[in-house]
Amino acid sequence: MPYKITYTERFLKHYQTLNDKEKKQLKNKIVFLVANPLHPSLRTKRLKGTKDLYECSVNMDIRIIWYFEGTEMIILLDVGHHDILEKY
Repeated sequence: MPYKITYTERFLKHYQTLNDKEKKQLKNKIVFLVANPLHPSLRTKRLKGTKDLYECSVNMDIRIIWYFEGTEMIILLDVGHHDILEKY
């Protein structure tokens, strides 16, 4: 069963800064994320020093920061260039 997904205000704010190509790539990766958060093309891994935050790749530069809410929901916290990982 696919996961449900929701977004934080921070995610939506940073989504707006992406260009059209990056937005399209992001939407394609979210399809993979809701179907299988561990899909190989996402390169999902736990953020170092955290218990429940994960990152996955949109492309070689853009990352999504997210976490599981229960067993059916994924919360997208943030999206942006690779340096966003330093904020978490």
